[in-house]
Formats: sequence, structure tokens, C-alpha cells
Amino acid sequence: MNDGARPWVLHVDLDQFIAAVEVLRHPELAGLPLVVGGRGDPTERAVVATASYEARELGVGSGMPMKIAVRKAPDAVFLPVDAPAYEAASEQVMAALRDLGAVVEVLGWDEAFLGAVTDDPEALARRAQEAVLGSTALHCSVGIGDNKVRAKIATGFGKPRGVFRLTEDSWFEVMGERPTRDLWGVGAKVSKRLAAHGITTVAQLAAADTGELVAEFGPRMGRWYGELGHGVGPAVVDDSPWVARGHSRETTYQHNLTTPEEVEAAVRELATQVFEDTAREGRPVFRVTLKVRYAPFVTKAIGHKLPAPTGERDLVVAAAVALADRIDHDREVRLLGVRAEMVMPEEGDPAERTPVRGRL
Repeated sequence: MNDGARPWVLHVDLDQFIAAVEVLRHPELAGLPLVVGGRGDPTERAVVATASYEARELGVGSGMPMKIAVRKAPDAVFLPVDAPAYEAASEQVMAALRDLGAVVEVLGWDEAFLGAVTDDPEALARRAQEAVLGSTALHCSVGIGDNKVRAKIATGFGKPRGVFRLTEDSWFEVMGERPTRDLWGVGAKVSKRLAAHGITTVAQLAAADTGELVAEFGPRMGRWYGELGHGVGPAVVDDSPWVARGHSRETTYQHNLTTPEEVEAAVRELATQVFEDTAREGRPVFRVTLKVRYAPFVTKAIGHKLPAPTGERDLVVAAAVALADRIDHDREVRLLGVRAEMVMPEEGDPAERTPVRGRL
């Protein structure tokens, strides 16, 4: 296809990345249902990091408790998470993509945006797939778009090992009747809030009254969701190093926490670890969030914006402990997590940051 040279955004997403890396390390596992999570022991409290396509066909998915995964796939192979191995594989992938001559914006271990001016983005996508496969023996899918939102969403239509183009011209044909949950940046909670206003499809979101969205989500996010319904988003791919917005620590407890004292001690420990992570960044903390998972598997999150950004350990820990006082102490706790968000180096007001992860 040749439409004349113009800027394009490509989204490269490795197919079942973690599972694929493990199969490369253990070729005898090829074709078997494979589940990676925790320490690889499905009797322990942990969640699935990734599942091979064979395991997914049995109903196993990322984020699922390992104990449920083993019930769905009792004959699956369970392996522990090996972050250094995945990091090394990711570095090889990104190096192969950079050799293409395009601008590469890394989003995580297994995905990146490519920015290039070309008259044949499909050819570039195939070159990217060939480069990754040749360098790492890993397969990837590629979404092509006229901005990051459309490229990211397009990738899902190309999986596995495929290429798909989604642009302004084809947006409503492809996405119009799809549920809002299929949009990048719209989660289950937001889709439910939209549904309460009679907005269940992408086309309905695009046609929604901006004032109604602003009333529900606030002036910044309300307008942003309205634009998302049209597939609107930034188109500039930025290869500057990714800067973390914050740091998180969480722990799944093998035995439920049953008293406020146990919860407070655990939150203090997590908050101290998180503060040390942020201190190494040298940027002050402006928001603290506590994640709690009650038994058996109900997850809530509560957050608090600090009166002023701070680099003081005691203030960060105290904010986390104060959030712990707000949880339901009549329920047993199986997981706790603490997140501290930091002021971005180039912006004094974190509220002005783009609402979606990374530099969308």
C-alpha cells in the first residue's frame, strides 16, 4: 500500500512475552500450557504474571490467583517469575527495533512505539517483526496508526504475529460498535460509570455531551474521554528515557492479616520501602495510595494528595498509615500495596500530566 510518505506511529507488542521467553529457555515446554507467576508454586498466594496461549485456552489469564489457575489447568507447567531474564530479552528486542532507524519509545519489557515517516508502514511493520524474530526468536504483533491511541488499539486486532492498521478514516468502522472497555485507558470502573449514562459503545462515547462527561469525570478527564471516543491522541513518538511517575511495593500474605496492628505494621514496612525507592530518584512525593485486597479477592484502593510535595520519610509513611486507618478492619486482608507518586522533573504540577501511563 502506497499513500505517499507521511508520519506513522507503530505499536510493537511481543506475543505472550514472558511465556515465550520461558519456552526459549526450556524448549521442551513448547506447546504445553504454561503459567508464570510468583515463585511458581500454585499452592501459594500469588497471581499469574502471564499464561501461554495453551493455558489461556483453558481459562487462565494474567492477574488470576494461582490457586484458581491450577484448578483451571491442573496439568499446566508452573514457573516462577524471573525478572532479570525478561529484562535481558527486552533489551535485545529494543536494540533490534532501534536498528531499523525509527524513533523508539519504550513502554515496558514487551512493547514500544515506533515513529517514522514512510509511504509503506506495513512494510516497516514486517521489518520490525523480522528484526525482532531474527535477534531474539520472539514473535510480535504490530499496530499501525496515525497516532498512539489508534496504533496501540490496532495491535490487538493483529495478535498474534499480525499487522493491523487503524486510522481516523477507519476508526468508527472498526471501533464504533465495540464496548468502551476496548479503549486504551478505559477500565472496568470507568466503563461502568459511562454505562450509567447510557454510554456503552465507542460511537456513543464519541457522540456524548462534553458537559455530561465533565460533570461525571471532571474537566480534564471528561474532555479526554470524549476525545478518546474519536480515537484522538498524541502522535509524537519520544525516545527520551522514560521517567517513572512513582514507585510501588506490594505483598501478598500467605496468611491473612486479621488485626489493625498487623495491617499498620505491614503498611509501615511497605511505605518505608517505597520511600527509599523515591529517595533514590531525588524527587518529592505528592500523593500516596494504599491498595488493599480483602479475603477472598476483593480489591480496593484509596489515595491522598499531600498538602505539599515532600522528601521526608516520616511524612510519607504517616500518610500511608493514615490511609490504613480508613480500611475495613472487620475484614481479613490478604494483600497490601503502597504507591508514592512523585513530582515530574519537567513539571511542577503533576495534575497536568497526560492521564494515560507513560508519555501517550
